[in-house]
Amino acid sequence: MFKNRAIVFILITLMIDAIGIGIVFPIMPDLMERVGAADTGKGALWGGLLMAAYAGALFLCGPIVGSISDAAGRRPVLIAALTMLALDYVIMALADSFWLLLLGRTLAGLAGATYITATAYIADISSPRERAANFGLIGAAFGIGFVLGPAIGGVAAEISIAAPFWIAAVLSAGNALFGVFVLPESLAPEKRRPFGKRDLNPFKSIFDAFRLPGLAVPLLCILIFEFANMVYPTLWAFWTREVFDWPTLYIGLSLAAYGVLLALVQGGLMPILIRWIGDFRTLMLGMISALTGMIGFGFTGSVAALAVFLMLAALSDLVPALLTAMASNQVDEDRQGVVQGVIASLSSVAAILAPLVMTGLFKASVDDHGFYLPGAPFLFAAVLVLAMMPLVVRLRGHASV
Repeated sequence: MFKNRAIVFILITLMIDAIGIGIVFPIMPDLMERVGAADTGKGALWGGLLMAAYAGALFLCGPIVGSISDAAGRRPVLIAALTMLALDYVIMALADSFWLLLLGRTLAGLAGATYITATAYIADISSPRERAANFGLIGAAFGIGFVLGPAIGGVAAEISIAAPFWIAAVLSAGNALFGVFVLPESLAPEKRRPFGKRDLNPFKSIFDAFRLPGLAVPLLCILIFEFANMVYPTLWAFWTREVFDWPTLYIGLSLAAYGVLLALVQGGLMPILIRWIGDFRTLMLGMISALTGMIGFGFTGSVAALAVFLMLAALSDLVPALLTAMASNQVDEDRQGVVQGVIASLSSVAAILAPLVMTGLFKASVDDHGFYLPGAPFLFAAVLVLAMMPLVVRLRGHASV
C-alpha cells in the first residue's frame, strides 16, 4: 500500500510539474517579444540564454540537492523544490525585463527542480528489475503534463501573457501543500549517509560518480543524448513559427499532441517492450527512432511529415529512462540521490551548452545570408546520436533483463 501510494503521489507531482513547464513552451516567442526580442532568430537566442541559466544553476546544485536528500530524506527536499518553483513562476508572471526572467529561471535551477529527488524516491521503492519500467512511468507522467501544459498555455496566453505563469504558480504551490500532508518518506534513517563538505562540490560528485564501477558509459551516453535531444524544447516554438508560421495556439496543440504520444510510449508501450525484447533492445529502438526523427525534422516542410516524425520523437524518449535505470542499478540505496543529482547535472551541462549552440545555429540558418535551412540544428543533433551508437552497444551488459 505504501509503495503504490508513493508512486501515485510522485507521478501526480511530476505531472503537475510538467504542466508548469509545458505552459511556458508555446508562449516563448511572445514572451521574448515582450522583453525586447521581436524577430524569430533573436528571440530564439534569448530564449536559449534563459534555458542555459536554469541549467547552469541546476548543474551547480543538482548533486548537492541529491546529496542532501541522501542525508535528510527525500520528502523535505521535494517539498522545498516545489515551493521554489512556485516562486519562480510568480517572478516570471511579474517580469517586464529579460533580467527578471533570468532571475526567475536561476531560482528554479537552484531548487534542483523536482526530477532529481523524485527519481531517487522511485529508485528507493523499486527493485533493480522494476526501475526501468517505473522510470518510464515518470516519463508518462511528464507526457500527460505536456498534454495539458501547452494546451493551457496556448489558451491562457489569449487572455494575458502572464496568465500561464500564474496558473503554473498556483499548481506548484498547491502541490507542495499537498505533499506536506500526504507524502511519506522513502529513505529509512539507517540507509542515509552523512552530508559533508565534499558534497558541496558538484565537480567532485561528478568525477566520483564516473569512477564508480559501471557508471562511466551510461553517464556519458546520458550527457550526449540529452545534448542532442535539447533541440526539441529549445527550438520547437521558434522552428514551427519559422517553417509553418504557426500562432501560439497551434504550437501549444502540437506540444500537447507530443505529450499524448509520450504518455502512450512510456506509460503503455515501454513496459511491454521491456517485457518482450528486454532493456537493451528497447534502448536501441529508441536510439534508431531518435536518429530517424531528427533527420526527418531537419528536412521536412510538410505538416503531414511532421506528424510522422513527432511519433518517432516520442519513441526516442525511451532512451533517457533506460539509461537512467542502467546507471541507477550500478549503485546502492544510500547513493541513489547523489547519482540522480549527477545525472541531473550532466543533463544540465547539456542544457547549458545545447541552447547556445542550437539557437546560434538556428539563427545562422534563418538569417538572410544565402544559407537557409531551419532544420540544421536537428541534423546536427542526428550526427551526435549517430556518434554515440558505439557507446550504447557497450551497455548490453548493463541491462537488467
